[in-house]
Amino acid sequence: MTLRNFFFRYRGITPLPFVLILLVQSDLTRVGVICGLLVVALGESIRLAGVRRAGGNTRTRKVGAKKLITAGIFSYVRNPLYLGNVIIYIGFALMAGGPWVVYLMIIALVYFIVQYGFIIALEETKLKELFGDEYRDYTNNVPRLLPRLTSWQKDPDNIPRKWRKVLRAEKSTLLNQAVFTLVLFIKEIVINNPNGF
Repeated sequence: MTLRNFFFRYRGITPLPFVLILLVQSDLTRVGVICGLLVVALGESIRLAGVRRAGGNTRTRKVGAKKLITAGIFSYVRNPLYLGNVIIYIGFALMAGGPWVVYLMIIALVYFIVQYGFIIALEETKLKELFGDEYRDYTNNVPRLLPRLTSWQKDPDNIPRKWRKVLRAEKSTLLNQAVFTLVLFIKEIVINNPNGF
């Protein structure tokens, strides 16, 4: 198994060591929590925009796609879900605070960009096979992770999913975020500062 396949296959659990480090060293502050939650909300809004266009196809064990999605947020950035994840983990580091908060934010940025770099390389190889010149044209106009400032609207017929379906497809991600936040607060109240933070 190559690193690309490893990171793709286990992308749902590879963040666990980082999350555990955040929990162990956390020391919440009001400002850190508020700023962290705002950053997490930004990341999740990017994810939701991606899921709204791509649908449940984002939760697959197989590399590939039935259709090339280039509308909506995909006309600004090719990998909005991965971009959203990087922002979410930076927000979690900021929210958790602690003595190493700046270093953990940098580690989150570097680690997840490296991980998603391997995954994106694997996916791009498959998408080039599936969609050929159409995909090459898309990659020439829309960046991988740093969004364009203006839309490159190639597929205006792509209709976004209804919000109910989007939230259903995204429920495990939202649940994981809620559990992490709850555990941070419980640790803060019970262990770090029983008198309140």
